[in-house]
Amino acid sequence: MTSNNNRGIRVIAGALLIQLSLGAIYAWSVFAKPLQDQGWSTAETQWPFTIGLVTFALVMVYAGRNLYVFGPRKLTVAGGVMLGAGYLLAGASGGESFWPVLIGVGLLGGAGIGLGYVVPIAVGMQWFPDKKGLITGIAVAGFGLGAMIWVKLAGTWGSLIADYGVGSTFMVYGAVFMGLVLLGSLWMTFPPNFKAPKTDQKGSKFDFSSQEMIRTVDYWSILSTFAIGATAGLMCIGLMKQFPSQALATNGMTEAAADAAAGTAMVIFAIFNAIGRIGWGKISDIIGHAVNCDHHGRKKSLIIMAASQGLFIIAFPHVASIEYALYLFAALIGFNFGGNFALFPAITTDTFGHKFFGQNYGYVFLGYGIGGTTGPMLGGYLGDMGNFMLAFIITGVMNLIAAVIISTAKIPSKPEEQEISSSDSVATTTPSTVTVQ
Repeated sequence: MTSNNNRGIRVIAGALLIQLSLGAIYAWSVFAKPLQDQGWSTAETQWPFTIGLVTFALVMVYAGRNLYVFGPRKLTVAGGVMLGAGYLLAGASGGESFWPVLIGVGLLGGAGIGLGYVVPIAVGMQWFPDKKGLITGIAVAGFGLGAMIWVKLAGTWGSLIADYGVGSTFMVYGAVFMGLVLLGSLWMTFPPNFKAPKTDQKGSKFDFSSQEMIRTVDYWSILSTFAIGATAGLMCIGLMKQFPSQALATNGMTEAAADAAAGTAMVIFAIFNAIGRIGWGKISDIIGHAVNCDHHGRKKSLIIMAASQGLFIIAFPHVASIEYALYLFAALIGFNFGGNFALFPAITTDTFGHKFFGQNYGYVFLGYGIGGTTGPMLGGYLGDMGNFMLAFIITGVMNLIAAVIISTAKIPSKPEEQEISSSDSVATTTPSTVTVQ
């Protein structure tokens, strides 16, 4: 194995360490009940999670735009320090005060995740350009696995909250997150032949700058599809414990058994969330390589994923009262939700080029921020009204619509290309016309 191959493997290992820590945001649910027991309202327990998701998405735009300014290692270090410091701040307050937790976990923690998230994806794609889907999936799989690990360590595996309290658990997690991210940052470097683009540089024939990208219809198709997928998935995460618990109990299961089954469904969702990131990334690579067009593979995969997700979510309230059907659909919905985080980075670079990927994906990731606000709010509001069924129907239908929207996405041509093409008497074929089918 060559030296470069060894370095590429270390990049993947570093990416997993980083994303494992950044997945802390999905572990928030384990803190909600203990905080309620300390006097927080249900709404208050959701604010750190919501603020964290929004801050994550917004700061990622900044991180993407400055990836080539500061370099991947410095950006990762900054993210790790901020994430760890946020949890340490929340823990230092005892874990009971609303504002320190909101600022520490929500604002600082969310900002730290936003600074670090794009780095392993961008670096991994440069090391393995012919396996973008698979490498992206592996890089972000740690994010999904992190949710399960941190939930279980705080709960049934480690009993950190029960034995030491919320505040001490925040402190332990802050130190661990910071350490893992700093360790992973050691391997966050671009390949030796990589040349960073200037941030104010215009795109070339096949590379779109962010300013050029957001003026295309294709950007808005990708953004809206991501927003819908994130809305549905994050709503399901918020309701995966509460709704099945009620449905199973209504169907005759004891309350304790129903809670245990719903908890198992959450773990299954988290596991398949991670598997889906690798699985859908690999599937899209296979489809793309079969037709010699990566963009086609990514688009076809997104269509299948969004359409099937819509059907699974619509069916979910009808099967959630049956234990093993609940586990099956938790796996299916989790698998598809995880696929978003492998396919959207890949289709961003397939559609708008490699050169400005860091900043371009930051703008695409705003769709996740939209989902972070609309998904939990929709599920919570309709759940309080006792109408869980409508919440699942709305987001399921939205996913079916998303499948239609993403089917229109193509690799756009720039105005100057179109002018040249129309004035050229000789018919020519460019990559932008070959790969849109």
